[in-house]
Amino acid sequence: MGSRPPVVILCGGRGTRLRERTESVPKALVEIGGRPILWHVIKIYAAQGFERFLLATGYMGEAVAEFAVAERWPAGVAVECVDTGVDTPTGGRVARLADRLGDERFCLTYADGVADVDLGALLEFHAGHGDLATMTVVRPHLQWGVAELGEDGRVAGFAEKPRSEHWINGGFLCFEAGALDYLDGGSVLEREPLRRLAADGRLHAYRHEGFWDCMDTYKDAV
Repeated sequence: MGSRPPVVILCGGRGTRLRERTESVPKALVEIGGRPILWHVIKIYAAQGFERFLLATGYMGEAVAEFAVAERWPAGVAVECVDTGVDTPTGGRVARLADRLGDERFCLTYADGVADVDLGALLEFHAGHGDLATMTVVRPHLQWGVAELGEDGRVAGFAEKPRSEHWINGGFLCFEAGALDYLDGGSVLEREPLRRLAADGRLHAYRHEGFWDCMDTYKDAV
């Protein structure tokens, strides 16, 4: 598989939309199938040859660190937790890891989304375009059924939770070290940094058509 870059996983959020669970555990440790969502995310990368993981912690970071130390990871896998502050926004958390990332290419994702992304193909796509950043984009299934309308206003039928026509940020990003120049301690990654990268023509989209799901509310976790 060749050398894989380090993986940053954003684990510091409060998970306010999962309040039923996150008052007692951080969002990254809410369980799916008896295992924390963070465990599933790390396994996705580890199964495809990634070995170095930096967990950017914040809210209830001690619990994440305790989990990381206690878990028996596959041989060669190293998981390091870095306290990036309780209220630090996503881009600021990455900026605080700059000294650990150095001049390396790195991957980044969130501790609440899983997918069957071909990470080798993602890296190949990223290296091929030669720009600073790649964002995996997905077309999620809508949470609601939709009404299909005829031209005369009559309801022609219904579609149960169809796939959106729009592409969204699905996580599973790749960055060159130069992308860190777009970040500072107060950055929200998904706002100004990614928008500036896009405006400068340095951000590419890797389209993923396979399985993807994000645990955003309590019903997504059960």
